[in-house]
Amino acid sequence: MVEYIGFIYATFVAVGGLIGFLKAGSVPSLAAGLVGGSIAGIGAYTQNFYILLGISVLLGGAMGYRAINSGKFMPAGLIAILSLILFVRCIVFFTTKTRTH
Repeated sequence: MVEYIGFIYATFVAVGGLIGFLKAGSVPSLAAGLVGGSIAGIGAYTQNFYILLGISVLLGGAMGYRAINSGKFMPAGLIAILSLILFVRCIVFFTTKTRTH
């Protein structure tokens, strides 16, 4: 079974980077979006919640900082909120998974 919340997050991150490139010509946005989206996609596909947790903390912190400093919700605020949702999903997974030892 795949992690759908992680795939949705990966899609938003990658598409956001692409939109940043198309609207502003920002190559760093494109690179960051594609790399971040790819990492999240790999984490979702393999159900590796450690990868998902790491990328959600990294992007959530960076984009939350940008949203606060700019005072604008889009796009940084949206990614910060989606990162928080993914973070909570990872914590729920870690606290409810069956212990094997």
